[in-house]
Amino acid sequence: MKLLLASGNAKKLAELQRITAPLGVEVVQPSDIGGLPDVIEDGATFAANAAKKATEGARHSGLWTLADDSGLEVDALDGAPGVYSARYAGTHGDDAANNAKLLTELAGVPDGDRGASFVCALALARPETGEIVHEVLGRTHGTILREPVGTGGFGYDPLFRFSEPGFPVTGLVFATLSAEEKGSVSHRGRALRELQPALASVFQH
Repeated sequence: MKLLLASGNAKKLAELQRITAPLGVEVVQPSDIGGLPDVIEDGATFAANAAKKATEGARHSGLWTLADDSGLEVDALDGAPGVYSARYAGTHGDDAANNAKLLTELAGVPDGDRGASFVCALALARPETGEIVHEVLGRTHGTILREPVGTGGFGYDPLFRFSEPGFPVTGLVFATLSAEEKGSVSHRGRALRELQPALASVFQH
């Protein structure tokens, strides 16, 4: 059985491979099947974009397809950058520019008002038809720092301090965590764990 991850992100692939390993599922990327057509991510929500990517990937590939859309929502910015997280500063995937813009936007915001959430929407689509059979949303809460800390992770990780109480990594910055530590509390890790029963149901039947 094969599951297509509609993303070329190696770190997302590794996370998905970890949770699907017990199911005996082979996870493949677009490059493994000759690529996928570009999808215009014009949805107003993370869930809408994830569903669109999953549907189009399943129709094109004929495989069960999982897609995600994720980003950062900052309370003081009314939820921005939101679905524009990856291209906040204009160029898709320019992490340094995105982080610099975020710090500029929050320059006058006091420490007590710098709350934020990472959000990850996952959508699982049926082969051929592209029907969405399962959707989940993972969220993790933290605060935005005034300068980057750490060299790990990607995106806004150097600015995001995890703030939920009761975890071993509470108070630590995402960019300072190992992949396993981050995955234990991250938005994507939580979404993937919530999706795991649905994946088991699909691939065991």
